[in-house]
Amino acid sequence: MNELDNDEREILEAYQTGLLEPVALSREEIERYRAAARAVSLKDKRVNIRVAAPDLELLKVRAMQEGLPYQSLIASILHRFVTGQLVTRGPLAPER
Repeated sequence: MNELDNDEREILEAYQTGLLEPVALSREEIERYRAAARAVSLKDKRVNIRVAAPDLELLKVRAMQEGLPYQSLIASILHRFVTGQLVTRGPLAPER
């Protein structure tokens, strides 16, 4: 096993001490997670990008809230954006 970072150690400790509780998911939530998993499961290309450290930390927090690895969350966001499933505002929004 690779060395754990501070966040991972904190999660592991919370699990081992019984501080984490299971959460019941609705059918809609389960389907959303399944769809996200399907969308990112067919990975055949690698992309390397630079991301601002604060943005990456926020992505990791959001991924943890969603119960996904942060790289899967990023892939899911990109997939939803290019397939028109993600609403955009600002300079990237399509003109009406």
